Amino acid sequence: MEFASGWDILNTAQAVALPKALTDRFKESPLSAMFANTDLLREHTSTFDRVLAAIFFWLYVFTVASLIAMLILNTLGVFY
Repeated sequence: MEFASGWDILNTAQAVALPKALTDRFKESPLSAMFANTDLLREHTSTFDRVLAAIFFWLYVFTVASLIAMLILNTLGVFY
């Protein structure tokens, strides 16, 4: 058994959560080595796995966006 890094987990969740049209664009980019193989993942995951991955990924995106917004607002002095 091998542990998965945080990047691998996020990369996999992103590949399953994003629309196929967008992930196909990622495949054609010069940085395609940084993205997971979406065709392989979609073939070997169930609908339940995809729903869990989508929940995890979008919750992560919302949390990071909220954190950045709070830091900017705090820097501007909104919370004083």
